[in-house]
Amino acid sequence: DSLTNLPNRVLLADRLSQAMAQAQRRKSLLAVVYLDLDGFKEINDTHGHDIGDRFLVAIAQRITNSVRQGDTCARLGGDEFVAVLVDLPNSDACTPLLNRLLGAVVEPLTLNSSFLRVSASVGVTFYPQEDLVDADQLLRQSDQAMYQAKLAGKNRFHIFDSTQDAHTRVRHETLARIRQALSATEFRLYFQPKVNMRTGGVIGFEALIRWQHPDRGLLLPGDFLPTVANHPLGSEVDLWVIETALIQMEKWQTLGIPTAISVNLGAELIQRSDFITSLRQLFEFYPQADPRWLELEIVETSALEDITQVQKIMASCNEMGVGFSLDDFGTGYSSLTYLRRLAVNHLKIDQSFVRDMHDDPEDLLIVEGILSLASAFRRQVIAEGVETIYQAETLVDLGCELAQGFAFAKPMPAETCANWLADWKPESALIRARNTALTEGAS
Repeated sequence: DSLTNLPNRVLLADRLSQAMAQAQRRKSLLAVVYLDLDGFKEINDTHGHDIGDRFLVAIAQRITNSVRQGDTCARLGGDEFVAVLVDLPNSDACTPLLNRLLGAVVEPLTLNSSFLRVSASVGVTFYPQEDLVDADQLLRQSDQAMYQAKLAGKNRFHIFDSTQDAHTRVRHETLARIRQALSATEFRLYFQPKVNMRTGGVIGFEALIRWQHPDRGLLLPGDFLPTVANHPLGSEVDLWVIETALIQMEKWQTLGIPTAISVNLGAELIQRSDFITSLRQLFEFYPQADPRWLELEIVETSALEDITQVQKIMASCNEMGVGFSLDDFGTGYSSLTYLRRLAVNHLKIDQSFVRDMHDDPEDLLIVEGILSLASAFRRQVIAEGVETIYQAETLVDLGCELAQGFAFAKPMPAETCANWLADWKPESALIRARNTALTEGAS
């Protein structure tokens, strides 16, 4: 390097390759340390490039003095340096050297009567690794780790985590595949009816997304939605669900089936500044879809950062006629806050409480408590995951009349819903089941 006289990028690559071969022969460990100065740009901007260059030369000397004989220090350019530390018995042996480097850089320096000081963000990776890696990959890994150190507050080191990196790469690949699936119309909506258990009436359907994967078959939401949670792509998926639900709503209207549809809404989308505009545009594009037949379900565990803003957005939706429900109620820490501040029509009791209420007295108490809260706040309650007539009867006895679950119908494709509705009769569910139980008991 012409300024610091340290090895440049080309010579570093050669030295690193030699060190990797030596580590393999000696069965030892080496560390690649990527060092970036925090605050050097301000020195250049304030004092000029001449002082900046002199400062870099001094820092380069400090870095060289901080490592051992046999280690390599190089300058990649600008204020970025790399050290290759060889013959380490284990990764912990690197820590004193890293602290020494950080201390050397942060020590103040006086040039032309100017008191100058920077810190360093340092990223570290080790070799050998379980997977085969080359010199370029090691540099990229240490660069990524350095960036994490900078994000964590600077003046520190961060060690590259190959497991976390593998998870990150898998997530990026999955996100790309989901984006492709969205473009290729591989997603489908299934619909599960919501019924009044006392009267047998159908009050609507919940739209549930599925992925018709060309290789893996029909995938449930748990197989892919967690990947897009709190990611902008999650909002795109949510908007697709809303639009597809409106399309289906129009189709059912032409068949004389004016049925309400509820869709799940992620926290990312409802907090977007353009959400109301996007929703209005969808209703303008599908004028036969009545906003009063759409209900948006907010998961109770969603992290709503700005409740006041969400309240305003919900008020705008209410003006259009769109309603809201609070899904998975009772599973998060914000139940009472959301119940008090959000204008929701329905509370949905999480299926985990319904499933275990006959086996766990505390779950039964939670169900009773939710029903009491709903009554006090004048909200309707829908029980999720009702799978047995015993559960349905208990809920009705407790005062919960609305429910959805396998006891009535599994989620089904849209084309199946019309036939299901035609065949549905009040006595085909709770009433008939009670009669059957009485008949069997008498016999």
